[in-house]
Amino acid sequence: MTPCCPALDRGVLNEAEAESLAATLKVLADPVRLRLVSMLVATEAGEICACDLPAALGRSQSTVSHHLTQLVNAGVLNREQRGKWAWFRLQPSRLAEIAGALAGGPSPSRASAR
Repeated sequence: MTPCCPALDRGVLNEAEAESLAATLKVLADPVRLRLVSMLVATEAGEICACDLPAALGRSQSTVSHHLTQLVNAGVLNREQRGKWAWFRLQPSRLAEIAGALAGGPSPSRASAR
C-alpha cells in the first residue's frame, strides 16, 4: 500500500523559523518597502544614502525613515551612520535565509545546525 502523501525531500521550516519568516515577510509586504529593497538591489554601489530616498520615492523624510527602520529591525537592511546621514545596504544572510525558505532548500541557519 502506498502512502497518500509523498515523503518530504526538502527542508521544512520548524515553528520558530516559520514565525520569523512570517514576521519578515509581513514587513516586506508593503509597496514602499519593496521599492526600497529593489532600489538597493539595483544600485551598483550596494548602498544608498537616506538623503536620496524621499525624492526617489515621492515620500516625506519621516515616512521613508519609518520604512527604513522597519526593514532594519527585520534584519533585511544594515544601517551605518556617516555624519548627518544614514547609509543602508542589504543584509545578504537574511535575504539568503528568506530565499532558501521560499525555495524549499536548507536555510543557512538549518544548514549550520547540522
